[in-house]
Amino acid sequence: MGWLDPDNWQEMLATLRKNRLRTFLTGFSVAWGIFMLIILLGSGTGLENGVRQEFEGDAVNTLWINAGQISIPYQGRKPGTPISFRNEDVDAIESNIGLIDHISPRFNIWWNTNITYGKETASFDIICIAPGYRYLEALKVVQGRFLNENDIREGRKCVAIGTAVRDALFKKEDPIGKFIKVSGVPFQVVGCFDDSGGDRDVRRVYLPYVTAQRVYSNTDRYWSMNITTRADMAQSKAMEEQIRRELSQRLKFDAKDERAVFIFNGVENYQQFMNLFLGIRVFIWIIGIGTIVAGIVGVSNIMMIAVRERTREIGIRKSIGATPLSIIAMVMMESIVITTAAGYIGLFAGVGVLELAAPLFADSDNFFRNPEVNFSIALSATGILILAGAIAGFIPARKAAAIRPVEALKEE
Repeated sequence: MGWLDPDNWQEMLATLRKNRLRTFLTGFSVAWGIFMLIILLGSGTGLENGVRQEFEGDAVNTLWINAGQISIPYQGRKPGTPISFRNEDVDAIESNIGLIDHISPRFNIWWNTNITYGKETASFDIICIAPGYRYLEALKVVQGRFLNENDIREGRKCVAIGTAVRDALFKKEDPIGKFIKVSGVPFQVVGCFDDSGGDRDVRRVYLPYVTAQRVYSNTDRYWSMNITTRADMAQSKAMEEQIRRELSQRLKFDAKDERAVFIFNGVENYQQFMNLFLGIRVFIWIIGIGTIVAGIVGVSNIMMIAVRERTREIGIRKSIGATPLSIIAMVMMESIVITTAAGYIGLFAGVGVLELAAPLFADSDNFFRNPEVNFSIALSATGILILAGAIAGFIPARKAAAIRPVEALKEE
């Protein structure tokens, strides 16, 4: 029985038309399984896209180190004693800990957040950092430049401002080279940046931390430092321990005291999210394939019934010379056609629903964006459909091939 023989296709289509309801119900179970698989996969991708978008506002290869309070007595220092960092601690960490790309102190000016240019005044976040901090926030310089090492060494009174600050104070005027007052002190604007993290992140002005210490506090102390690293997750965990030991020796606290210094491991956090999405994808495939398997079982059962109904016909075929292989091909052809056609209906329906839904979430600010199914998933679904049809038809086909003509002709 050839797949390209028109007579075979006409015969098969006549059989399917003769049993329309049975064919519809059989195909629906397969179509629904593929439809649900596509919807689940697209939804999983939408969730992953949303979370990845959140991560785009900051680097993911980071360690955030914050000073706390001593909770374990150590060398006469009592619990509750506050910890603070000094500028020399940054140099020590950078010199003694490997795999560091960039390191920066970080502290805010809280007591007066007014920024003034001419007659325009507004309140923005004032953050004091080193040049390497731009890599932690994944900042994009759109005008001028960002802070550099010369600004730190020479204690320059310069500032980089976010696009929201520029638009609020300068309107359409070029801000580069202009002076603004930051908490009442004049600073020269050297650059303007954008940040994909959102509106809050572009409502910031960044000052050189050394200059800010001299101007506002007359001290070299601060309470947070941030690192970007080229370490993998295991190496970043080792870095945590090395940093904690280094700081415990310099700042006099027990290295086991996790309340003295808090370290947030962005590398580990990002990897945990990626592992979570891998688990979600595996779970979705299990659920989707389980649904498809249920459809396959339904197809197989229906084909068993069809073989039973056509026992006499199969007997006649065999009595006039039909081979077992041709009988198997006849039954499997019908099964594959039903599952493949129904499966593609489910596939296109699922993709269609995702395409309709995607614009609704394209600019979403929540953890769900652009649900979609890529081309490789469509290819995988195609392979599943063909395999499902073959599996569904194989057992009934073998049963049909095993029918003995003499017994079959006795069937009523």
